[in-house]
Amino acid sequence: MFITTIITDGIQIEKDNSLSFGNYQSEEKIKINDFEHLGDNYVLRTSKEMNRLQKNGGLLIESIPGSSIHYFNAGDEKIVFDAYGFKSTQITLELEPNTKYRIVIDDVVIDGSVTSNSSGKISFSTNLNEGKHNILIEKNSL
Repeated sequence: MFITTIITDGIQIEKDNSLSFGNYQSEEKIKINDFEHLGDNYVLRTSKEMNRLQKNGGLLIESIPGSSIHYFNAGDEKIVFDAYGFKSTQITLELEPNTKYRIVIDDVVIDGSVTSNSSGKISFSTNLNEGKHNILIEKNSL
């Protein structure tokens, strides 16, 4: 059974210190400025059209159309999160420039070696209307 898991307040800190954010059901744009967590400053813009989280002035993650991201945890070597939405969604992350990454969705490798561009961005698409998807992006150790 699919449970709607939008974040009605826009963004929240989970018990494990990860972040959950995004309200893909909102027709109105929700904007949250100056959300502080572990010494970092976050800005969130979320709606049915787009979900965009910035960290310290730079893009962290964006989804088009909007989504709901749960348990987002970004380390030096990997990023993990659960994603919910309502249709095919493009997800963009800003990581290290010119670096190889592996993208895994629900334990299936969808791209074993994608290289971020010179600004550090990688993008991929997934169909979020089928419930929760566990997403892992990890730095390739080549």
